[in-house]
Amino acid sequence: MMNVSCTPTISHLYNSTCSLEDNELQSFRARAERMMRQTQSTICAALEKLDGTGFTEEVWTSPDLNTSYTDRVLRNGNLFQMVAVNVAVAQSTFSPETARAATGGCLKVDEPLPFFVASLSLVIHAHNPMVPSAHGHYRYFETGCDAAPQHWWFGGGADLTPNYLFEEDVAHFHRTHREICDRYDPSYYPRFKKWCDEYFFIAHRRERRGVGGIFFDNLNDCDRETLFEFLTECAGAFPLSYLPIVRKRQDLPFTERHRHWKQLRAGRYVEFNLIYDRGTVFGLKSGGRIASVLRGLPQHARWEYQQIPVEGSEEAKMVDVLVTPREWA
Repeated sequence: MMNVSCTPTISHLYNSTCSLEDNELQSFRARAERMMRQTQSTICAALEKLDGTGFTEEVWTSPDLNTSYTDRVLRNGNLFQMVAVNVAVAQSTFSPETARAATGGCLKVDEPLPFFVASLSLVIHAHNPMVPSAHGHYRYFETGCDAAPQHWWFGGGADLTPNYLFEEDVAHFHRTHREICDRYDPSYYPRFKKWCDEYFFIAHRRERRGVGGIFFDNLNDCDRETLFEFLTECAGAFPLSYLPIVRKRQDLPFTERHRHWKQLRAGRYVEFNLIYDRGTVFGLKSGGRIASVLRGLPQHARWEYQQIPVEGSEEAKMVDVLVTPREWA
């Protein structure tokens, strides 16, 4: 991987220096962005070590929108088919339409509203059908000016999308996130687990995209410093929740039948992302970079007419869990 330790914050996008001034160190926006970039580097390093293949990086900026995307992508690695670990930072203006899209209708405005967002998103798809796909997204939003924001909130979470069900893997993924949630508020995990099951729901299929995890948005129910620590811990725990599963399943044998089923499940993944995912809708409506917005789609997907798994099969067991979520931790 190229050395990116000097990646600038949004306020330095168009300057030649990468150093942070003292006043920036006091800015919550700069702190949030720096956390996203540091976590991006940590996660990429862990994935590179496991896969043995390096990431490529592309930085895209839009002076008109005051937006920056830092995309790190690993394609056709030894273990992973596609990994994208991206940081997006924007300081722009909400239209009433994008405000609703970004907040699920919670933020209702009738005129343009200045906003700031720093976010880290990652999507992982493996070659082996026995290794689940995984997704994480962590973000900080503000509206108004930096010195006195009108509104601020955190959002994020992580979820697991297996092709085949290994119950101990799902339990480990959920347990890792529950331990973090419980340190901050015992109500967080049951609340965010339920929210995840409901959010990643493919309504026209009557099933979930995967086996869930945690999902939260518009979170501002206690002081900002505490919630920032919570978000930082959640983002930093992603490798702990996911990489042990990869190590356990990466060498399991699989057949063409397993690969075929993986592609069908990837089709469901595409359906959710293009029809229901708020992040995708926001990225497209706000003029985001298309390659960055759609980077999480799997490389290979398929659809078949009336595809129904054989009763009692491993594929049918997987669908049963997607239709009826379980408690895992």
